[in-house]
Amino acid sequence: MARPEPPVACPQHPVTETHSPAQCLSSRSEPGPARPATSGGFRPVPQTRRPSDPRYGNRPTMKDVASRAGVGLKTVSRVVNGEAGVTPDTVRRVQEAIEALGFRRNDSARVLRKGRTATVGLVLEDLADPFYGPLNRAVEEVARAHGALLINGSSAEDPDRERELALALCARRVDGLIVIPAGDDHRYLEPEIRAGVATVFVDRPAGRIDADVVLSDSFGGARAGVAHLIGGGHRRIAFIGDHPHIHTATERLRGYRAAMADAGLPVAEPWVSLGSTSPDRVGEAARAMLAGPDPVTAVFAGNNRVTVTLVRVLAEHPRPVALVGFDDFELADLLRPGVTVVAQDAAALGRVATDRLFQRLAGAALAPARIELPTRLIPRGSGELPPAP
Repeated sequence: MARPEPPVACPQHPVTETHSPAQCLSSRSEPGPARPATSGGFRPVPQTRRPSDPRYGNRPTMKDVASRAGVGLKTVSRVVNGEAGVTPDTVRRVQEAIEALGFRRNDSARVLRKGRTATVGLVLEDLADPFYGPLNRAVEEVARAHGALLINGSSAEDPDRERELALALCARRVDGLIVIPAGDDHRYLEPEIRAGVATVFVDRPAGRIDADVVLSDSFGGARAGVAHLIGGGHRRIAFIGDHPHIHTATERLRGYRAAMADAGLPVAEPWVSLGSTSPDRVGEAARAMLAGPDPVTAVFAGNNRVTVTLVRVLAEHPRPVALVGFDDFELADLLRPGVTVVAQDAAALGRVATDRLFQRLAGAALAPARIELPTRLIPRGSGELPPAP
């Protein structure tokens, strides 16, 4: 008995169908366009999309669910929204269809009908800065407790990018904005605020508009840190900080000058350096202050990025130099000596700002307020080094 011919794939049949070579040959006898043969004499099998392949950008709709479950659109809507009036068997069929199709409810349409999108925008300075990690998390947790989703982005200390990002978030109809400003003119947000976008600024006040701001006591914290160095016997104390157009940098410089004036100590201009916080710039400034016949014996760092660079520079210096930094940073307590810092509570800044935002969204009639949180001096060793003889 002749054995049946094995099934083959045919270019004129779907790849899911198989048939004998004879069947294939019979189908080829039908007129049709010529197909080029490969070098081996075999014809290529076309690849057709399987029904299970995803169709990117084509999300399943309630209509698709209704069709698969064999029910009406209103029935699907009731099941999706947890409404009564649907039999258990129908609920089961709809849920099975939802699961099979991967359907998700379109919340944007639902919340827009209520006039809210349940989203909050956060404009940070630099997502890579460790200071903003706990702040971002605190904002997210408070927003989540209010049933809102957080969308954030980084301005990279660029006022134009801050404006572009803030307005892009407003165009996406966020209910509120939390902004760590890079610029000094925020009048571009006035139309959005009038339109109902609750807005709170963090770490630095808004420029040229009246708005809520939650910030740390930069002036008082720097004053306390420098006073601590003076109390340890230092008289030649340097200050290295961020760009002078940044509010926190100027406030911390003001605190440094106030502490020196309180002690009746002069401030030589070569002891003060403001600018980029890049390691090259900070390192160059520090080495210049530590050189010469009358070098500084202590340094106050204006933020954690400056402090980290100074730790490296001072580790190479032949004489011990005292250091106090504004902002705590990871592993500061494990260095030898540990780094003395003026710590601010970044998480508290985020929580207080977001609480204020949701108070406004709830309709509270509040005048714009400046909320200032205290800082805390943490002695660990570097700020307690005595002046070199």
